[in-house]
Amino acid sequence: MSLDGWNTVLVLGGIRSGKSEFAESLVTDAPVVRYVATAPEGDPEDTEWATRLAAHRARRPGSWTTEETTEDPRRLADVLASAEANETVLVDDLGGWVTVLLDPDHQPADDVATIGELAEAIRGCAARVVLVSPEVGLSLVPTTPLGRAFTDALGAANRAVADACDAVVLVVAGQPVWLKSVAAVTEPAAPATATATATAPTAAASAPAGTSLADAEPTPEVQLPDVLTHTPPATPTPEPGDAWAAPTMALPVVATGLVIQPGMELPMPDEYAGPQAVDRLATLDVPGAGLGVLERVVGFAAATQGTSTPAAWGSVRVLLLHGDHAGGAVAGTLAGESARRAAQARAGRGALARLAAESGASLQVVDTPAAAPIEDQPALTPEQVESALRYGWQLAEQAADAGVQLLVLGACGAGTEAAAAAVLAATAGAEPPAVLGRVITDSGEIDDAAWMTRCATVRDALHRTRRSSRGAKDILAELGGGDVAVATGVLLGATARRVPVLLDGPVGLAAGMVSRDLAGQARHWCLLADHGGHPAVRLAADVLGLTPLLDLRLDLGEGANALVALPLLRSVLALAAALPVHPSLGGGDDTDPAGDEPESTDPSYADPELTEPDDDLTEPDFAEPEPAGPGPASTGTDEQPASGVRAG
Repeated sequence: MSLDGWNTVLVLGGIRSGKSEFAESLVTDAPVVRYVATAPEGDPEDTEWATRLAAHRARRPGSWTTEETTEDPRRLADVLASAEANETVLVDDLGGWVTVLLDPDHQPADDVATIGELAEAIRGCAARVVLVSPEVGLSLVPTTPLGRAFTDALGAANRAVADACDAVVLVVAGQPVWLKSVAAVTEPAAPATATATATAPTAAASAPAGTSLADAEPTPEVQLPDVLTHTPPATPTPEPGDAWAAPTMALPVVATGLVIQPGMELPMPDEYAGPQAVDRLATLDVPGAGLGVLERVVGFAAATQGTSTPAAWGSVRVLLLHGDHAGGAVAGTLAGESARRAAQARAGRGALARLAAESGASLQVVDTPAAAPIEDQPALTPEQVESALRYGWQLAEQAADAGVQLLVLGACGAGTEAAAAAVLAATAGAEPPAVLGRVITDSGEIDDAAWMTRCATVRDALHRTRRSSRGAKDILAELGGGDVAVATGVLLGATARRVPVLLDGPVGLAAGMVSRDLAGQARHWCLLADHGGHPAVRLAADVLGLTPLLDLRLDLGEGANALVALPLLRSVLALAAALPVHPSLGGGDDTDPAGDEPESTDPSYADPELTEPDDDLTEPDFAEPEPAGPGPASTGTDEQPASGVRAG
């Protein structure tokens, strides 16, 4: 490797993007340059193509030597192998090389083996190498077999060469954007999985005893949430008698436990309680038009609780799913950031933990299986999918057994947005660019190069699986990964136990899309507080029939956005349960103490001293309110005194 950071570099770009000019600028100062031309001469009558080739030749300095590999594509690897350390080799371009490679005149040829030979030659080349290649895709799949064969082969070549090169740059409209950082290759990079795993212990080791990863933050004013940590069993398949094997309902069970399969019959919310609760709102004693769009919260809570006067959710648990993805899905993501967020939540610090403490909610950080690069291979094995589904079901079972009344689903893994977009594209037929949100760096800047990498990753994953089954478990295995699979199990388990789920972010919505094929009832137990401006969430919510209650466009992280809205939703439910019916509709009038005051044998009600002025004006007339806790804000029965009792 040279002192300036790279020895081999791949220059990608679209047609007329300026990629060749940029590649040539990288070798302008090189003393010895070997230019390798790969494109065939073409039809002699094609004057436009001949003009292009002439323009390329005219730009080359006279000191450069030119070699052609148009007759034998395998010769390119030999040219790189024979290059000496004092030389610079410029290959322009791989698109022409692949065209010749697929030419029937050169068949039979093993294009996969030839691409592999080229990648190995790049790794072992002593000279500096600059390779130019067109970036395929970011659009529709070609409609002809020959076009699809070309894009497949060139896409495979680009990936193999990019992996072999020290640096990769994408040229868009003449502007270079480095995809594989030059600075990052000046020293060996640790594997992504090791980085994510080692970040938290390293930070913890450097902190004083008794401090958390966020020791630089001021001590929060609120109490820490009840942080729960549950580690899944080491074996993917539960043994007989394991807690996983406990069925919730009369569902299929085999020796290894609960069988999660398409077409399960799970319970539906009460179809009558919801409309009755909404109708009741029109009779309440309110001075205005009522709760507006938040009437849907009351209807949802009534249907899931089976009563026309639902109570505010008391016990709430946040499930934060942490599982990283690999490959291009994590483009633009800071290495180790997801592990830091998960460790921060476990320590009771950060935005999510503080909001959970404010809401009196418990917080459970859930480690999910890491996913393989979906552009190259399935994210999970079928066995891992089954294990993740059961694990998610078990988490919902544990929450229901603990008396949890509402689950909040969030995720913090690297690459979750791309994986969720791939699931949505496969289940709803969406195009990757339409469901992938902009990539924002830590400095607040928009990273378009990372966004394009994610789009290409999802596109390649969809192309790889174009002949695969689109069943729920197949989608989870090929595209979804561990976090989406566990989230799907949570939705199914929560539905079986009649526990509503507050969704927040792409992972939960992707799980909702997958759960439709396993149990269509699951979506009726889901509530979406805010879409956050995320295109994938918008589309999935529309498909699932989940209308967001708010339009705050919060972006505090999955789970945290929902917790911001939770106090408002609780207040609406408490108000709807506590308010009396309007007097004109037969309700009591709390402005008439004499008419509403209950009879009592307690002599204090008739004590004349109660009408005397209070001598001690420093004491409040009413007791201080209890601090917010996990219990309901109001049930409308025993916590609210009868109308007229407080008058005095």
